[in-house]
Amino acid sequence: MSINPDQPIKISPMFRLQWEEAQQKFVILYPEGMVELNQSSAEILKLCDGAHNLGQIVGELERKFQTSGLTNDITAFLDIALKNGWIQQH
Repeated sequence: MSINPDQPIKISPMFRLQWEEAQQKFVILYPEGMVELNQSSAEILKLCDGAHNLGQIVGELERKFQTSGLTNDITAFLDIALKNGWIQQH
C-alpha cells in the first residue's frame, strides 16, 4: 500500500491531530493512545485535510520553508502514515 499522488489525503476518522500543551508538540490521538510527532511530521499531517494531494502538500511545504526536493521525504512519511492507518485516500 502506498500513496496515490493524484488522490486527496486526509486524517483517518479514528485518529485526531492536535497540539498537546503538556508535550509541547503535535500528537495523533486514537482510542488506544497517542503518537508524539516531530515538527516535520506535524507540518505534513496538518495539510492532510482531504483537500490536498501529494503534489499540493509538497508544494505548500516547499514554499513555506523556502526549499525544494522534499518529495521523497514527504512521500516516505505519508506511506508510513498510510500503513499505520493515520491517513486515508478515496
